[in-house]
Amino acid sequence: MYDFKDGNGPVAAHQHSNGGGWVADTAKVADTAYVGPDAEVFGNAQVFCNAWVSDNARVCGDAMVSGNAQVSDNARVCGGAMVSGNAQVSGNAWVFDTAWVYGNAQVYGNAQVSGNAWVSDNAMV
Repeated sequence: MYDFKDGNGPVAAHQHSNGGGWVADTAKVADTAYVGPDAEVFGNAQVFCNAWVSDNARVCGDAMVSGNAQVSDNARVCGGAMVSGNAQVSGNAWVFDTAWVYGNAQVYGNAQVSGNAWVSDNAMV
């Protein structure tokens, strides 16, 4: 059991074999993905392929992170958001709702990407 501090109290969870971060039993994380010791994946979130969730990053809700994407620092990817390819979300950035960050795009600092927004190719936000 682990409390992700999302208002749901302690839920069934386990530490990911590649990195030791906490993963709710309702979430799906590939063995090839990395979830660092202070990172969290919960809700119905999915982390696939060689994706990397590190530092204090959180992936939650119905969000999906895949490919070689990286979510780090204090970044949040939540709701139905998707981060894929070689995209990076870092700093205090948030990607949420149904936003999609992909390709070689970078979202960092205090940026927020939401709604139906797409950030792609080599864009930096």
